[in-house]
Order: sequence, then C-alpha cells, then structure tokens
Amino acid sequence: MPIQNSFNPKGRQELKYGITYLDYMLLKNKLKFVMRLDTHAGETGKYLIRSCYFDNFENKVMNEKKEGYLTRDKYRVRIYGKSDEIINLERKSKRNNLTFKSKCNMTRSEFEKIRSGDISWMEKDNRSLICDLFAEMKMNLVKPMSVVDYEREAYVYSYGNVRVTFDSKVQTSLRNTDMFNKNLPMVDVLDPTEVILEVKFDEYLPDVVKMLLQGINTKHEAYSKYQLSRMYI
Repeated sequence: MPIQNSFNPKGRQELKYGITYLDYMLLKNKLKFVMRLDTHAGETGKYLIRSCYFDNFENKVMNEKKEGYLTRDKYRVRIYGKSDEIINLERKSKRNNLTFKSKCNMTRSEFEKIRSGDISWMEKDNRSLICDLFAEMKMNLVKPMSVVDYEREAYVYSYGNVRVTFDSKVQTSLRNTDMFNKNLPMVDVLDPTEVILEVKFDEYLPDVVKMLLQGINTKHEAYSKYQLSRMYI
C-alpha cells in the first residue's frame, strides 16, 4: 500500500458539517471498527492544533469564504500542542469544488519577523510558499490576523485516502497574534454541544465509510474555524 498524503497535488474533496455531541459519540464508535486513529493522537485520542490565519483590514479571506468564491487562497502558520518544535506555513486553496494544500517548514524567528512587519527577506527565499506569501502580503496587504485553537480527533482509511476529523473546543485570540505564548488569552467561539465534522478524500469515498456517515443529523454546513474566530471582530 503506497504512503497516503493529505496534500494531494490533484486536489481533494472536502465535506464539512456541524453535528451534535451525541452524533459525534455515535459516529466515532462506529468508525473505530473500520478506520484507524491518527498516529499523532495523544493518550486521549486527540491533539491540539493552533493556527495563525492571515487576512487584511477589508477581511478579504473571510469574505471570499462567506461568499463562496470558487477560487480563493488562505494562508496560515500552524503548530501542535502550543509547541514550536514543528512550525509549518500552509496555504489552503479552493479551485472549484476541490481543495489543494501546500506547506513548508519555517522557524519561530521567521514568524516573529513577519508579525513585526519585517518581510523583505521573504522576497527571494528559496521556499516558493514563502515567496508566494510575500507577494500576497505586498499585493493584498494580508498579515497575521487571528490565532485559533481547537482539539482534533482524526481517523484515517487508506482506500480513497479518507480522513474523518472531529474538531471541538474552538477558541480564538481575537486579534492577538502572539501564537507562541502558551498563556495567550482565548475565548470560546463554538457551542460546547457542537462538533465540526470534516470528511476529506481523493477521487472517491468508499462505500463502507459512506454507510457509516449515513443517519448522522448534520445541523448545517459548518463554518470554517477561521470564520468562527472572526465572528466577534
């Protein structure tokens, strides 16, 4: 079996819904018999994700999401467990109904330079994604805007490269972008009775997974976590 990678250059399908905590419990107990828990999970089966999203004063990124643009890009810096051991710059792109992702490693000091407005070094960096972000920052004046925390529980299925995730306890720092501050003040932006269900796959969703997802009462198409983080600002 070839190694599966969520960063598929051909793009991936992505479904996202808000579900009740009860439906989350019912569904995850079914998935455990078919899919395996993500290897990054801790003792609780979950792990903490912290992302700093980029946008501008006109809320370009958020508005393009809300208005359903078929072509749009979103940049974020992501860490895990509030640690600076792994720091990735990521770009999530929508092209029609497909999702594309690209990423590269970066350092804490590089992020702090970006946060302070020192970006000239990015223009000729040997990482193409850093150069792309530089162009976006110059052209559309995007900058670090909001930090978002959430807990993720993820299950994977090799055939179809399927990944089912449950995200809960979504919090935002409002406009504070000090993402490496482990005591960064955060506020809840997701109802504690609600969980965000995401289903990601390549060309097809295997029938066995499709059957497990049937019967789940999806309350609505879920907001993006960045969109949730900007509800009050």
